[in-house]
Amino acid sequence: MQCSICGNKAVYEVKYNGSFLCKKHFMDFVERRVKRELRSQTARKNKNISISVGISGGKDSSVTLYLLNKIYKNRRDVNIKAFTVDEGINGYRSTGLEKAKKLSEELGIEHEIISFKENFGYTMDEIMKIDPKTISCSHCGPMRRNLMNKISMYNNSDYVALGINQDDYAQSIIMNVVKGDVQRYIRMAPHEYVRDGLVPRILPLRKIPEKEVVLYAVLAGIDFDSSWCPYYAMAQRNIFRKLIDDLENETPGSKYAIIKFFDETREPLRDYFKTSEVKLNKCIKCGSPTTGELCEVCRDIESLRELEAKP
Repeated sequence: MQCSICGNKAVYEVKYNGSFLCKKHFMDFVERRVKRELRSQTARKNKNISISVGISGGKDSSVTLYLLNKIYKNRRDVNIKAFTVDEGINGYRSTGLEKAKKLSEELGIEHEIISFKENFGYTMDEIMKIDPKTISCSHCGPMRRNLMNKISMYNNSDYVALGINQDDYAQSIIMNVVKGDVQRYIRMAPHEYVRDGLVPRILPLRKIPEKEVVLYAVLAGIDFDSSWCPYYAMAQRNIFRKLIDDLENETPGSKYAIIKFFDETREPLRDYFKTSEVKLNKCIKCGSPTTGELCEVCRDIESLRELEAKP
């Protein structure tokens, strides 16, 4: 196969547009789309911008940090910091932490670690021993989001960047549609408005397919952790992953279409429900933004303590 642009040996076939790309033009293809997303998602002008990047050490977050550094490294008005949330998963997170620290050091980016144990009193492994019947993500997801926001607020960041690829994003959209969760649907990142106590999330890779993220990481020489979370099999997301992969195989471009549909419907729905005007309170225990008295995480911790206290 020859590159459709320069005629050199191609390394990738872009099935959804019918082209073949060599190493250089494939990397340009990825970087061009990421730059476009960053321009649209970080619309603030005439001020310095600080971005906290959540990096697990896996392919998506590692590529996100690498690309943000590459795109902004000569920009004095953009400051980038990295952090890793340590859930406390034995035999899994430690490997990712090492990869995250190594990449941050190589790029000359400050890196911090924030843990479940120090902030919530439990590791993820301890939580699953207390509550083995509940899907792990129902605990982990809110806790991770809580800590990502906490450390980004501490760093006075304007945005927190997450390594969510096109596959992940399309799955999340369909999950919210199937659940009929309109509120969660219209609150999905990227966030174009600021709410008190919440750092807007941006998703530079949201239109980059997972396999393109992997190939970019390999071609760029990024050393990433390829292990899977041991609780992965419990995730309901797996059902939607297969569904959307089957759609993409039958009709290339389906994932793009799902995201395009989301982009065109979210604003009208947000205007209708006026979500951005919903007043947020501060959790009476931890101070995190919440619509009630207790935030989701504090309610969860109370439940875990009750379960733990049972004979």
